[in-house]
Amino acid sequence: MSHYPEACFLKSANAVSQFVSDDGAEVAVAGRSNSGKSSAINVIVNRRQFARTSKTPGRTQLVNFFSLGGSRRLVDLPGYGFARVSDTVRRHWGQLLSDYFQSRNSLKGLILVVDIRRQLTDFDAQMIEFAESVGLPIHILLTKADKLKRGQQAKALLDVRKAVDDRASVQTFSALKRSGETEAREVLDEFLGSKGN
Repeated sequence: MSHYPEACFLKSANAVSQFVSDDGAEVAVAGRSNSGKSSAINVIVNRRQFARTSKTPGRTQLVNFFSLGGSRRLVDLPGYGFARVSDTVRRHWGQLLSDYFQSRNSLKGLILVVDIRRQLTDFDAQMIEFAESVGLPIHILLTKADKLKRGQQAKALLDVRKAVDDRASVQTFSALKRSGETEAREVLDEFLGSKGN
């Protein structure tokens, strides 16, 4: 059974004016294209096809709002990198993301999805900067951990922890093996519950 039985899609937005009402608490999930973001969201919420997965990276091109019940939301942000889009679209995404972080009082945390084999990219650094600029806590999911042996996982985890220092918490995660899902869900709940801060 889903940890969030009332979870449902609310709307997609391509401009600040289309964002849902800025109340309650929401957590943003960001990740470069092909980082396994949709699969991670599906496992954490425990709903198949909740966030659509695709063989074509970069399908999330809008800011997608999901209700987790009550006034709690999860927000799936556009991922880019492998996405084949024009420079104009890329610039629009960058501005849209910047506007999103700057305008949302209900935003309580960022979960950043990173392919454990790729380490942190320029996109990830930009997301961390956006979050830090508005004082958000950040949690990094190193996805596709099943693709590496245990020793390699431990080294990748240590490398990312060193790279971000105390700016973010970091964990390994595998949607395929469902490893790390409880820890990730606890972080999501903690962020969502911090609306009084």
